[in-house]
Amino acid sequence: MLRSCCRPLERCFGRRSGDGLFWHMDLKPHASGDFSIAVVQANSSLEDQSQVFTSPSATYVGVYDGHGGPEASRFVNKHLFSYLQKFSTEYGGMSADVIKKAFNATEEDFVHLVKQSLPLRPQIASVGSCCLVGAISDGELFVANLGDSRAVLGRRDLEDPKSTVVAERLSTDHNVSCEEVRKEVESLHPDDSAVVVYCRGVWRIKGIIQVSRSIGDVYLKKPEFNRDPILQQFGNLVPLKRPVLSAEPSIIKRKLKPQDLFLIFASDGLWEHLSDETAVQIVLKNPRAVSAQTFIDIIILWHSSNLACICQFQVCFQ
Repeated sequence: MLRSCCRPLERCFGRRSGDGLFWHMDLKPHASGDFSIAVVQANSSLEDQSQVFTSPSATYVGVYDGHGGPEASRFVNKHLFSYLQKFSTEYGGMSADVIKKAFNATEEDFVHLVKQSLPLRPQIASVGSCCLVGAISDGELFVANLGDSRAVLGRRDLEDPKSTVVAERLSTDHNVSCEEVRKEVESLHPDDSAVVVYCRGVWRIKGIIQVSRSIGDVYLKKPEFNRDPILQQFGNLVPLKRPVLSAEPSIIKRKLKPQDLFLIFASDGLWEHLSDETAVQIVLKNPRAVSAQTFIDIIILWHSSNLACICQFQVCFQ
């Protein structure tokens, strides 16, 4: 299954062979099924991270697309799931509020790290990461997102028997290339006509970054950082009256149903090459045998300048 899924991606992105960078892990069991991972690293600088956590009561999936350096994505990879577990235990289960608290705690901790690291590593103030998380608990799916990574569901269309499987997007792209996101950012900054500008062929916030939500990117969220003498010596500053980026995730909640077949979690590098429908068809054309129980497959795929990854595992639900 992994090999057959990789082939369509290789046609899009290319594959380096014979250099030891491609690896995969065979199927391993978890509480509700199996999972496996395959990775193609495109170069030696790795800013992206992913993780899968399983327990008897929950399954978490994370894709963290870093930018400006690896510190933010690595930090999220190390801390976010711990906060999800902590708050879900304290509040009696998974919920949108639990996810928001986990994202907020992770952001606050990273900001604290930036403040501590600033004298020796001032560039860390410009490091950030998109963050896409899926959580399945008690037959319910939560998808939380910061940035332009995306979760897509492949499901049977019960209203159209002629249709095999349809693609349903479950996340919101927080990228100012989308007109709706541009208008949202502009509405929050009515006194700043240059908050979003067309620069180097794309729309960017302050001419710098395309995503409007992230973990990190502290210099675009904390105006006081731009008054710090260390940052003033380091490089170009962005005068801010208020934050131009947010760490507030968009969250959806969905009860999993028998017609829900699989989920795809991927960073923007994949979606720049494949539509939601094409990605779903690639998965659909590479089926794998499952038991008589009802399962939903979850597939993580991403490709950036650094990494392409496929991870598949099955989650049983009632």
